[in-house]
Amino acid sequence: MEEMNQSLEVGSILEGTVVKVEEKQVLVDIGQKSEGIIPIGELSNLHVENPSDIVSEGDTLTLEVKKISDEEVIVSKKLIDAREAWKDLQVKYDSQETFTTEIKEVVKGGLVADVGLRGFIPASLVESHFVEDFSDYKGRELEVKIADLDQEQNRIILSHRAVTEEAAEKEKQQLLQSLEAGQVVKGTVQRITSFGAFVDIGGVDGLVHISELSHTHVENVSDVLSVDDAIEVEILSVDLDNERISLSYKNTLPGPWDNVEDRVKKGDEITGTVKRLVTFGAFVEIEPGVEGLVHISQIANRHIGTPEEVLSVDDEVRAKVLSVDEHEKRISLSMKEVELEQDQEDIEQYEKDEDASSFQIGDILGDKLSDYKND
Repeated sequence: MEEMNQSLEVGSILEGTVVKVEEKQVLVDIGQKSEGIIPIGELSNLHVENPSDIVSEGDTLTLEVKKISDEEVIVSKKLIDAREAWKDLQVKYDSQETFTTEIKEVVKGGLVADVGLRGFIPASLVESHFVEDFSDYKGRELEVKIADLDQEQNRIILSHRAVTEEAAEKEKQQLLQSLEAGQVVKGTVQRITSFGAFVDIGGVDGLVHISELSHTHVENVSDVLSVDDAIEVEILSVDLDNERISLSYKNTLPGPWDNVEDRVKKGDEITGTVKRLVTFGAFVEIEPGVEGLVHISQIANRHIGTPEEVLSVDDEVRAKVLSVDEHEKRISLSMKEVELEQDQEDIEQYEKDEDASSFQIGDILGDKLSDYKND
């Protein structure tokens, strides 16, 4: 052993060939009279159950001499691996490179990954969403970035979350660039507020303002939409600088004027509610979102100076449909026509009543006259 000790010293780097893999150690030919010994703990920077999982007979390894005694030479594969690993990790950390690593263990507070050394992924840096059980991560490969690297403290902190968030941001920017006003896209309601609903349209949220929920007035957003509803929305505008997207839900729904000519026809008598009074007439809602105009000349069967002389907002009125124009969204109504028809009906009914009354008097007088003559 004297000759061997003179040619080797602690820290020497040498190559060795695996000649035997035992349960707790590996024997290597290092060109000396005696074989070098790699204890199981010096095979890897990670936990090793069986040396055969790491090396096989005939493998050529670069090793560092760790200890020399009269009886044996202890060499380490782990020290060489660690030195190379730190160099490689420093390059990856400086460039913020994304790379793939295998998860070796699930431990309290996170995951242990093989990066040539023990890399730790804290639970908060595994995913951007909460994960309750990490057990199925063992053995998986994950793309990671190095979040913190300190060789003196032997600290290697990795992040898979940074990779997923970077990918999501890239996808988000691509989506924002592809959006144009007028497009109709599918989305999922993420959040309800007092002023509208936020809808995920594929990785980015847009706002459907409460005024864009329905063709009719909406008091509460929750009356129209719920969280997780799958809907179609129209892109109204895209603000790339502030990453704001305005959406419309009502523009994807049938409008109140669609096919109105099938429901409202010239000559129909309808009931409606006065919504607005203007100098030239009154707007009357005859269906939700559909208003017709009663011109001032068609309000009453007499001359009036202003609509307010006859009508008030929220009055319920009867009117006759004079014309319907779905394309222009115009309906002309007449209250006067209904009044005239009602007057005519009243006159006709009066005349019928008068005829019946005269007939009955004649009959009575006739009977009396007959009785008188007979007397």
